[in-house]
Amino acid sequence: MISKRIRQWAGLVWLVTATAASAEALPVPRQDVVLTVEGRIGVTNTPEGAAFDLAMLESLDPVEFKTTTIWTEGPQSFRGVPLSRLISELRAEGTTILASALNDYTVEIPVTDAVEGGPILAFEQNGERLSVRDKGPLWIVYPYDSTPDYQTVVIYARSIWQVAHLEFR
Repeated sequence: MISKRIRQWAGLVWLVTATAASAEALPVPRQDVVLTVEGRIGVTNTPEGAAFDLAMLESLDPVEFKTTTIWTEGPQSFRGVPLSRLISELRAEGTTILASALNDYTVEIPVTDAVEGGPILAFEQNGERLSVRDKGPLWIVYPYDSTPDYQTVVIYARSIWQVAHLEFR
């Protein structure tokens, strides 16, 4: 009788553990990885952290807005994943996002910048995919025209392009 109950409990523990583990995992990228995320995140799909292909980012309820930038002429339309949504999806913690570009250029972005209606991890500009040649594959873009608070040297410095890696600290 005891061994039957032990087996039942063991089965229940396995079921709960397996369910919790699957809830903590992201799908595996099926295409080229465009973004890796490490640090204080609660949801992963690699031993190091999280890896995303473009399709995975597109599945995270992207948003679109128009804004002018200091690097382009006239209003531009950007589409991408809100940083707030990415933080939520990964159950990220910490106070700082260390964003690194393909050329290893790195900036620090306070997690407090990741608010609704705030910066996005853009993968499209004017309906076209961002290419490495033109600030892609990912560019952190703020809705600069929405508030004077986003029209500062500090915010422009956080607007890193060719983003390939994020680390939550």
